[in-house]
Amino acid sequence: MFELSGQFAVVTGAATGIGEAIAKRLADAGAKVCIVDIDGVEAAAAAARIGYGSVSLALDITDAEAVKRSIDGLVAEHNTIDILVNNAGLAGRAAPIWEQTDADWHKVMAVNLHAPFYLCRAVIPHMRSRGYGRIVNVASVAGKEGNPNMTAYSASKAALIGLTKSMAKEVAGEGICINAVSPAVIRTKILDQLSPEQIDYMVQRIPMNRTGRPEEVAAVIHFLASQDCSFVTGQCYDVSGGRSTY
Repeated sequence: MFELSGQFAVVTGAATGIGEAIAKRLADAGAKVCIVDIDGVEAAAAAARIGYGSVSLALDITDAEAVKRSIDGLVAEHNTIDILVNNAGLAGRAAPIWEQTDADWHKVMAVNLHAPFYLCRAVIPHMRSRGYGRIVNVASVAGKEGNPNMTAYSASKAALIGLTKSMAKEVAGEGICINAVSPAVIRTKILDQLSPEQIDYMVQRIPMNRTGRPEEVAAVIHFLASQDCSFVTGQCYDVSGGRSTY
């Protein structure tokens, strides 16, 4: 089930954490995966760990022109991009809104919202030409409920959910399914950007009373990236240990 043999997948922010777990899951299912990360050395190391002919790409996903060139180059080299997973994300500085600067806001928005827009805009025309594609955007429970001291992060993830739903409706009749996942707090390096109080705030609201694992997010994305996801589009799947029930 959820076989991906012969497909080419692009996963951003995949050198570590959730992104690497997603890339490994897709590769285990038969896909050839491109590990995209701003750190080319780490991306290459992740591709080597995953194996299965995985490749890597050093890319600043906040650079619209670089994104377009890179996506066109990948299509030319691999003939297709069947799967795009927009996983790269930035938590931003933990502080109340009155202490947030313009730079704090724009930095988070550039990675969490502008970059997925650039990538989807570049990839979708190729998918439309083939009449097939799967896109999964990694949002957050914070985008549904809002987390204090994380205004930019919460707003960017809410916007990403809206972007997902809008795009999905635009291509719903063209064999392209676009969905999002909203994890609660997952045990990755991104937690190093947060204070212990912020982490406690999030964990206390999870009925399972624990952080999630990257592999648990990857399992949901695997379905959404597969051909079996054929009548599911414009949805946001929670991976939250019961925190969100809507």
